[in-house]
Amino acid sequence: MAGQFRPEEADAAAISAATRAFSAAYVRGDFAAMAAAYTETGHILPHGASVVSGRDAIRERWRLPPGVTVLEYRTETVELRILGDYAYDLGHYAGRTRRADGSEAEWAGQYAIVWRKLDGDWLMQVDMWEGRG
Repeated sequence: MAGQFRPEEADAAAISAATRAFSAAYVRGDFAAMAAAYTETGHILPHGASVVSGRDAIRERWRLPPGVTVLEYRTETVELRILGDYAYDLGHYAGRTRRADGSEAEWAGQYAIVWRKLDGDWLMQVDMWEGRG
């Protein structure tokens, strides 16, 4: 019926909150919090690089070089589908980084994430992106 709460709405809201928390951790440079957003057996497939698996390796892959900071990072979900304890999330991302020399770079791209619900929490199982800029 129209206007009634659906269980998937709570899951979509939880995934959205997890996405915002990940973005905030990236801007803070909190690589441990970023890695904790993945399952223990999670994988990332960075654009143009090999697959990285497991939280420890994911944390190290996200770690920025000395003097580099993320000034801004945002995502926009285009499609989110909840399928039981899994979900897929397709969208766009964009951000801005300050390099060690003080110059800034803007970047953007698209992503696909497979989320997995474990013990009531939505965590990323697979995170892949393609970027430009």
